Amino acid sequence: MSLKTYTEPAKSGILLIDKPKDFSSHDIIAICRRELKTKKIGHSGTLDPMATGLLILLIGREATKKQDQFLKLEKVYSAILKLGIETDSWDAYGNILQSRHVPPLAAEDLHRAVQKLSGRIVQPIPFFSAKRINGNRMYELARKGAEMERKYNEVDVQWLRAEFTAPDEIAFTVRCSCGTYVRSLGYLLAQELKTVGHLTSLRREKIGGFCVDNAFDGNLLKGIGADLYTHVQTEAL
Repeated sequence: MSLKTYTEPAKSGILLIDKPKDFSSHDIIAICRRELKTKKIGHSGTLDPMATGLLILLIGREATKKQDQFLKLEKVYSAILKLGIETDSWDAYGNILQSRHVPPLAAEDLHRAVQKLSGRIVQPIPFFSAKRINGNRMYELARKGAEMERKYNEVDVQWLRAEFTAPDEIAFTVRCSCGTYVRSLGYLLAQELKTVGHLTSLRREKIGGFCVDNAFDGNLLKGIGADLYTHVQTEAL
């Protein structure tokens, strides 16, 4: 039977998925559409292919009506920032743009940098992002080598906790508003430390009150079929 013959899913609610690395968020959504035999799936914010962690999928008509509400929820991320090398995507999947000396840094230097990046801040939007310019995704334009003017947005960083795990590596966790690019936070943090950097790891731990610890392993999605409905939470709506 063709997917087009399916209309409303058997159950409307939310589905928590722990997205694996090297899958796009839309890959996960496409798999769930096939397994649940429905087109009615929304989301509460996507993740980059390099990133892992929590995706909230909105299953069914009643759930997708609330997509804007879920998109606005605050998020918690953990990340690893490698200092001394900047890539065009500000993560490990990009091409190297430059290398720069990493000065001797102490915990006090990191503390001052973190303080400057807490609260309401203005951050640059990565060129390799899904934001649209004149109807085109920025990452599509970036891949074509198109010149783009740097865009910025304002976000709230509720808290940012960071520590050195090596002289040129920082582990940090952040709670932030929707619209925050954690790659940009890594870029800005490196700048405050008088060097450059890029993320080598990124994981979304929480969205609002929902935690990745309670999510279904995205590696197990293929072939699960209608059994996936047992993981759809109706009470969260």
